[in-house]
Amino acid sequence: MVPHPINTLALASSSLSRALSLSGPPSLRCSTEDCYDRYMALPNQQTVDYPSFKLVIVGDGGTGKTTFVKRHLTGEFEKKYEPTIGVEVHPLDFFTNCGKIRFYCWDTAGQEKFGGLRDGYYIHGQCAIIMFDVTARLTYKNVPTWHRDLCRVCENIPIVLCGNKVDVKNRQVKAKQVTFHRKKNLQYYEISAKSNYNFEKPFLYLARKLAGDPNLHFVESPALAPPEVHIDLAAQQQHEAELAAAASQPLPDDDDDAFE
Repeated sequence: MVPHPINTLALASSSLSRALSLSGPPSLRCSTEDCYDRYMALPNQQTVDYPSFKLVIVGDGGTGKTTFVKRHLTGEFEKKYEPTIGVEVHPLDFFTNCGKIRFYCWDTAGQEKFGGLRDGYYIHGQCAIIMFDVTARLTYKNVPTWHRDLCRVCENIPIVLCGNKVDVKNRQVKAKQVTFHRKKNLQYYEISAKSNYNFEKPFLYLARKLAGDPNLHFVESPALAPPEVHIDLAAQQQHEAELAAAASQPLPDDDDDAFE
């Protein structure tokens, strides 16, 4: 008998809590600051009676991570600040054909500006979004570093790469230059946090991966803040076409994505 997707979600989200209840939190096994971080890293995800997951969002400062998360109004109203690690945790709920799910979205609160993030931010992460700014080349060139740091702590979790600010005309990272996701088998979406363009797609992809159900879909749109800007859909459709064309081309031989 094939398990129902929502039951699969529930099992995945509760397995970690069961493990901790049986063996004790990691902090009990050592007295270092890192172990303390590990204990504090997981918010109480059992405060709701439906599947919930820790989603870590990483990327250079100024790429729009906070703006993106705050588009979801419920998450903004119910956010919780974790002073031990310096993050804001936003609970974002989505309604699917298999039931309600929650992503606890961890926002760095600017900590990445001070030379990287502590392991306590990543530990117990169950899925992730890596974000860069399509108008700033350096933010894309730093994506491999964020990916490496993330995978060092969180192995084999679903990851989405997002190119933000596609509403801005002065684009510096062209579609053909975005190849990192193909090298690492990540999902890639172009988004515009300020216009709500493609807001739901990263969450839907992650929900499907966590449920193991490619047919899972959202049955109700989340309450989003009104768009601050309006995207040129014709121009973006052209970018999407270029992205699709680039995906059929051979990957570059070097590890770094070249810029003209």
